[in-house]
Amino acid sequence: MTIHGNVLLAVLAMAGITYATRIAGLFFARNLALSARARAAFEAIPAAVLIAVIAPMLVATGKAETGAAIITIVAATRLPLLAVVAVGVVSVVALRLVL
Repeated sequence: MTIHGNVLLAVLAMAGITYATRIAGLFFARNLALSARARAAFEAIPAAVLIAVIAPMLVATGKAETGAAIITIVAATRLPLLAVVAVGVVSVVALRLVL
């Protein structure tokens, strides 16, 4: 397999731009004075993104994925975000092996 120079350059440029936008967001967010309501909204973003990723599995996939989504939703009521992601990944793998 060979990698063409243009492809490598494009991948590196995209990676650099992605990294720059993430760092810029952290840099500018540090200087913002947020109200309590805005801070709560920003803290809810990771959970909202997780639900947006999981919710389509409830209706558009098979039994294993639906079961894993339900397990993940229950875990989200009790565990921190990183643990919820781990539970979701492990449960979908386990249910795919069983079902």
